[in-house]
Amino acid sequence: MNKSILITGGAGFIGSNFVPYFLEKYKDYTIINLDSLTYAGNLENLKEAEGNPNYEFVKGDICDRGLIESLFEKHDIRGVIHFAAESHVDNSISGPEAFIKTNVNGTFTLLDVARNRWMDGPFQYKEEYEDCRFHHISTDEVYGTLGETGLFTEETPYAPNSPYSASKAASDMIVRSYFHTYGMDVVTTNCSNNYGPKQHDEKLIPTIIRKAINKEAIPIYGDGKNIRDWLYVIDHCTGIDLVFHTGKSGETYNIGGRNEKNNLYIVDTICKILDEKKPLESGSYTQFITFVKDRPGHDRRYAIDATKIETELGWKADENFESGIIKTVDYYLNKY
Repeated sequence: MNKSILITGGAGFIGSNFVPYFLEKYKDYTIINLDSLTYAGNLENLKEAEGNPNYEFVKGDICDRGLIESLFEKHDIRGVIHFAAESHVDNSISGPEAFIKTNVNGTFTLLDVARNRWMDGPFQYKEEYEDCRFHHISTDEVYGTLGETGLFTEETPYAPNSPYSASKAASDMIVRSYFHTYGMDVVTTNCSNNYGPKQHDEKLIPTIIRKAINKEAIPIYGDGKNIRDWLYVIDHCTGIDLVFHTGKSGETYNIGGRNEKNNLYIVDTICKILDEKKPLESGSYTQFITFVKDRPGHDRRYAIDATKIETELGWKADENFESGIIKTVDYYLNKY
């Protein structure tokens, strides 16, 4: 009999890459994908999953406790992989309330329903439910910002700087508390910046590609020297799969691509790829690069030390930035 797992936010960028990957790899799971389809969720991204007998989509909000309880009951949910989150930093600056509601209250609701469904009491799983696990997907932004050197490890103290990262930090802590207080089987993964197919149009890399091919100004914040560690989305999916199946209960694993690049390098690389694949009549796409006022509280540098997941679980990224970005540009050229 198939084991049912609840995936939240499976119509978002990372979730909609994960769902087809997981369905393809495992035939003994049924995936229930719960997504509220806010601006960031798009069912177009799940075309490959439609019609799969092991897949069902449900539109709904992770804060709706009655709905979550009914899904656990109806499908006998035996695992949760929790992607659903408000995640766009600019939006968290202008409208922080939605972030607290979804990321904090929503995570709590899911955890609490799972605990009641799977457990009789603290440190006491119901018979047959001993192998039920809650996997919480988080971000490296909970650690704050780095100087010129150093990397985020699982031991780095939390120092979130935006309402978005503060809400994710809070949700991480609630997950942690369910392990220590109730003995619930939880794992958390904190990832660096993802890129690749199906990313929302407003994010950096899709924006650069879209603006360039429309011959519009490509906006780069501040001096363009903010550094991020870029992780190809399918590499992130393999890491999640590995932690969900083999990670140690109660532990956190950082998933990073070891691809530190500043925004100038990113925009430059994309423009050069476009110059080759879709040349302008004259000049380079780099002529459209425009510097705009920096966003408030903009963290200077993030970079993840992925040693723990690499050495303990044997994960490694298959793509480097140079290979992943070509696949990504091809995807968006086709889309736009």
